[in-house]
Amino acid sequence: MALIVQKYGGSSVADVDSIKRVARRIIETKRKGNDVAVVVSAMGDTTDDLIDQAMSLNSRPPGREMDMLLTAGERISMSLLAMSIYAQGESANSFTGAQAGFMTDTKFGAAHIRAVKPDRVLKTINQGKIAIVAGFQGINSDGDSTTLGRGGSDTSAVALAAALNADVCEIYTDVDGVFTADPRIVPTARRIPSVSYESMLELAASGAKILALRCVEYARRFEMPIHVRSSFSSRPGTLILPEGVDTSSIPNVGTDTPRAAMPAPRAASNER
Repeated sequence: MALIVQKYGGSSVADVDSIKRVARRIIETKRKGNDVAVVVSAMGDTTDDLIDQAMSLNSRPPGREMDMLLTAGERISMSLLAMSIYAQGESANSFTGAQAGFMTDTKFGAAHIRAVKPDRVLKTINQGKIAIVAGFQGINSDGDSTTLGRGGSDTSAVALAAALNADVCEIYTDVDGVFTADPRIVPTARRIPSVSYESMLELAASGAKILALRCVEYARRFEMPIHVRSSFSSRPGTLILPEGVDTSSIPNVGTDTPRAAMPAPRAASNER
């Protein structure tokens, strides 16, 4: 039995039908005999809409109040996803970042994770349930809600996976992994089966919209395997691994990923 952390971005949970589809995928992973924890982003454009509303009221809103506002988006999607999982025959508990044990510094809008203490998440998993965690957020030493900035939900997922000692962190997006170019623009772009952390860090540092730099740095620090894949298909995506790791040791991958990790070309892009 493997412990798998899955992260679903805003495009994957954009509406009710999308949430139902994501719930089915989570349940399928669970019923294969795996333990599953999920990190979820806000639905679709919810975060942007909340920012627009705040700016219409105050062009320089206080950081504390902005973070209090923006954490609402993930609370909506996490609870709806848990409800959908229940409706489809499995049990799930949802948790805010604070309830899941994400402790951060006090920098509103771009907080850094200081520690993850996922006691309640682990208890839920040990009860045979699916744990759903709001990404992008945590709590500081003053008890205030904080947000993690760009790529925050990806970072939340990797940090949770590391804290749980998971076997893999799956990052679900709207394309089938990392490509040699944006496949929505370049039809001949090729999927890259696997890359090293170092190659992925180069891509992130150069501005490629695949994974945020902090997310990859966190994964490298804890040697957490990442599988970037699409929530709209069952095809394997791109594995991000330490050098020399055998991809056959990574659970829930599929059958067409080569065994040896390889460095990525310099140009690759897809939506987070």
